Amino acid sequence: MTEPDLLQRHRAVLPNWVSLYYDEPIEIVRAEGRRVTDGSGRTYLDFFAGILTNAIGYDVTEISDAVRTQLDTGVLHTSTLYLIRKQVELAERIAELSGIPDAKVFFTNSGTEANETALMLATQYRRSNQILALRNSYHGRAFGTVGITGNRGWSASALSPVKVSYVHGGYRYRSPFAGLDEAAYVEACTEDLRDVLRTTTSGDVAALIAEPIQGVGGFATPPDGLFGRFKEVLDESGILLISDEVQTGWGRTGEHFWGMDAHGVTPDLLTFAKGLGNGLAIGGVVARGEIMDCLGANSISTFGGNPVSTAGAAATLDYLLDHDLQGNAAKQGATLMAGLREIQSRCAVVGDVRGKGLMIGVELVRPGSQAPGEPDPAAAARVLEETKARGLLIGKGGLHGNVLRIAPPMTLTDEESAEALAILDDSLAAASA
Repeated sequence: MTEPDLLQRHRAVLPNWVSLYYDEPIEIVRAEGRRVTDGSGRTYLDFFAGILTNAIGYDVTEISDAVRTQLDTGVLHTSTLYLIRKQVELAERIAELSGIPDAKVFFTNSGTEANETALMLATQYRRSNQILALRNSYHGRAFGTVGITGNRGWSASALSPVKVSYVHGGYRYRSPFAGLDEAAYVEACTEDLRDVLRTTTSGDVAALIAEPIQGVGGFATPPDGLFGRFKEVLDESGILLISDEVQTGWGRTGEHFWGMDAHGVTPDLLTFAKGLGNGLAIGGVVARGEIMDCLGANSISTFGGNPVSTAGAAATLDYLLDHDLQGNAAKQGATLMAGLREIQSRCAVVGDVRGKGLMIGVELVRPGSQAPGEPDPAAAARVLEETKARGLLIGKGGLHGNVLRIAPPMTLTDEESAEALAILDDSLAAASA
């Protein structure tokens, strides 16, 4: 079956809000290392990794063997009504890695479900339905998480089980405080947080939820220390801090294992997903024991923490730590960042290059427009087509849909970084022309 035939069938039976990349969408049918092959036999260097999910890459023997070993037992599923040894072992490791004191872990199937669980825990623990979130944020597509999404393009409904107030800080490039230096920016955003608490809440707020780097928001990256200052304000009123590490976790930012570590603070709750499973469906929440245990009603997870996903996740975590992929993310990220900033110096369509490690955003603007530059989503769409034509897959996002999202597997090599930079250089030039 050809890809055009599959596209027609897709459009007939799937919702039209399930978007697809490219004028001619592709089906990925094989993969190895950092490369994927489509239904027509064309191979691409993958620099979006299933939306940062294939953190180790494709066809990794250690992970595949762990999954096969579990499959050979015949036990694919039992539910959390029974003891699951691999779930307990993985929870022990994640609890220790989190740095959260007296930590407990609850496994889910996705980042959306993890953030929903964190909201339920925080609001129940604090006996309040008031939540603080950041402008330009995204935390999932479920009812509660849509309610705390500060990005109109992903806000499907105004209805919400929580009352949310939005604060500045995550998206510096277009912030009203963008002209300030880092220290002044942090202080201005901290004062904004205080003002929001005074003017839009009744004071007894449950939590502030934040992505250390905003994923769907275009890898918007605040200055280090911002959330540390925020935590000082939150602690004055007992407000919890939830770190959404669905995209920033597991060393992807290079500098730290968790994105929130850059801010010198340990969150009260931490959510994770994506890269831990390297393609297997797994997510979860880590929280202080007293917070995790605050629910007074029964709650289970039918599929969360199932034997297959936790076996694969444990092997992924082993591989990531044994091969120092955090260090490789720092090294390759520095190479990519330097190359992209050199391209920016001679390419007027590039307004901003930002991020950390292997989470890099390139914001495209209309040349000649007044700073910070008029967003150019059409240019971003053109670059995606140009990179695809040259054998490179990247992502796209941002509040205005004008940001290229670059997030390859953390096993990326020097040669692949150089190859991708050359393609991005040519593609940006072609899109600009």
